[in-house]
Amino acid sequence: MTKQSRRKFSAEFKAKVALEAIKNEKTLAELGHQYEVNPVTISKWKNEFLEKMSVIFENGMSRKSQERSPDLDQLYAQIGQLKVENDL
Repeated sequence: MTKQSRRKFSAEFKAKVALEAIKNEKTLAELGHQYEVNPVTISKWKNEFLEKMSVIFENGMSRKSQERSPDLDQLYAQIGQLKVENDL
């Protein structure tokens, strides 16, 4: 007998299945059969998704400010360089 390894699901797949469960268009048993995942596991993913959905919006805001930060630093460096060149 060979030992069966544990299946690993991507975060994208989990989110997709959890969103389907939240929609309530199909039962957990139907979703479990469709995606070949235990309905209890889908229920856990659904609960985790609902608990952590506010984090999505918080991380989005901090990412935007982090993305703009290097651009601003670069612009300030250019302004300083141009100011020194104008003084000369």
